[in-house]
Amino acid sequence: MWFYFHICVKWPTQSSDALHLGRAIPVNEMTNATIKSAKRIFEVLEYFEEVKRPISLKEVAAKCDYPTSSAAALLKSMAMLGYLFYDSYNRTYMPTMRIAQMGRWLDSGLFGDSAILALVDYVHAKLDELVSISTQSDLHAQYIHCLQTSKRLRFEVRPGDVRPLAIAGIGRTLLSGHSDAEIARLLRRINAVCPPEEHFELSALMTIIKGIRRDGYMFSRHVIVQDAGVIAVLLPKRDFGRQLVLGVGGPVSRLEERQGEILDCIAKGIARFLA
Repeated sequence: MWFYFHICVKWPTQSSDALHLGRAIPVNEMTNATIKSAKRIFEVLEYFEEVKRPISLKEVAAKCDYPTSSAAALLKSMAMLGYLFYDSYNRTYMPTMRIAQMGRWLDSGLFGDSAILALVDYVHAKLDELVSISTQSDLHAQYIHCLQTSKRLRFEVRPGDVRPLAIAGIGRTLLSGHSDAEIARLLRRINAVCPPEEHFELSALMTIIKGIRRDGYMFSRHVIVQDAGVIAVLLPKRDFGRQLVLGVGGPVSRLEERQGEILDCIAKGIARFLA
């Protein structure tokens, strides 16, 4: 990641209505406006992450589909709060070091003394395939770190992307680290609140989970995207008790051809960096 960020925005709170410009704003209207404003802040920061260079007001308005006046107000506010720097000569904005400093603890908080990141770098350098780290986010598996392959035939995955916990290979690998009782509890919630395409039957899922525990990995093929697959391995727990999965993804045909090499590389990397 180019930088990590964490923004705290303090919004006015009242038990009933909030007063603004001489009229009362219903709580639900204020909530929607708050969500929209917060969403735009992160859209701007994620765009910086994508392009990794200064950007102009016009570019932000066009890319994020904001009215120019709204984009101008947002960028000026972020600059006044110290999160963006404004270059008046070039008329561009750039994140300040305040953004980077806020997220520095995440390397150790999420990955534990950078050993996980070193493992990802090692596997990626050896294989030149998509290498990812995922964790559980409630009823989904979420990618939190990814290094993409340089090969032309590849599948795009970005940090923040989520996958169904009971369906995706990384999700099932995460579930294999839970007790059977916890898996059953999670699956009841999934089947109760998630879309039908994310539902699964308990006995069938437990058969898959037992296979992951026996083999030490999961090879998922054609599940989320046709012709795409992932070889996923559950990693030892790190600080804060977060369970992490290392995945090597790519075209199924290529993963099948390199399966032994991939598993050997992951095993050597775990022994070297996490032992």
